[in-house]
Amino acid sequence: MTAFANEPTNGPSNGPTGGSANGEAIRVEGVAKRFGSVTALRDVNLRLGTGEVLGLIGDNGAGKSTLIKVLSGYHRPDRGRILIHGEPAALRSVQHARALGIETVYQDLALINSLPVYLNLHLNKEPVRWPFLRKRIMRQRARRYLDDMGINIPSVNSEVANLSGGQRQAIAVARAVYSEARILLLDEPLAAMGAKEGAIILDLIRMLRERGDVSMIIIAHNYGQIFDVCDRINLLQHGEITVDKPTSETSVEELVELVAREYRVSGLAADQGQVLADVREGAGS
Repeated sequence: MTAFANEPTNGPSNGPTGGSANGEAIRVEGVAKRFGSVTALRDVNLRLGTGEVLGLIGDNGAGKSTLIKVLSGYHRPDRGRILIHGEPAALRSVQHARALGIETVYQDLALINSLPVYLNLHLNKEPVRWPFLRKRIMRQRARRYLDDMGINIPSVNSEVANLSGGQRQAIAVARAVYSEARILLLDEPLAAMGAKEGAIILDLIRMLRERGDVSMIIIAHNYGQIFDVCDRINLLQHGEITVDKPTSETSVEELVELVAREYRVSGLAADQGQVLADVREGAGS
């Protein structure tokens, strides 16, 4: 178990005292999740401050996406507890998580490419004057949402299929924010993006961070891209948080070394296992 950054590493703990008192959007305590014989999460302890941006990094298979799905209500943990703004929350479903202000933006974005921007921003929440959609209202809102967030899309009538990857990701984020999200979970928002497209999303995250009304967890593989926008970094390894540090107290080089060290240790263990197998084989001949 890793002590939370900026918290005492020993001594008694009184536990969470409520969102308004400790300024925490999320606290995860001892969460574990198994899928049959596979342990995806072992003993996860994580906190996200109100208005904070937390970078969640780790190698493939470390449990990052499973943790996001637990926090979004898609998976139920086998043990442990989750507190949302200081209150215990047994997340029953994605809808339940959304009702608590948690929105998730996945890599596939859940956008409909054949629809225009303004309809994608209102998916499943379209204003209606029966039996017609209030398209004029949706266009006006969409324009205001994008302008408020500094997202440069010339026309809300443009089909999403004609936009860049960065613009599509920005639309997915804007839709989450304007659905009254207080906690935003971003699963690889910069995946497969070039520098120019990635800059759109990084600028959007900076803007939301400055506003301070949305708390964010960002999963990323490219450590350098998220370092400038995150307040803290958590490293997830083998289903556990092994590092919890403010970005000002660590570096890309340190994090890369920690992950590389795991490979070296794993490789050494594999080599040792092969040596033992060879010895056993020789002894039996």
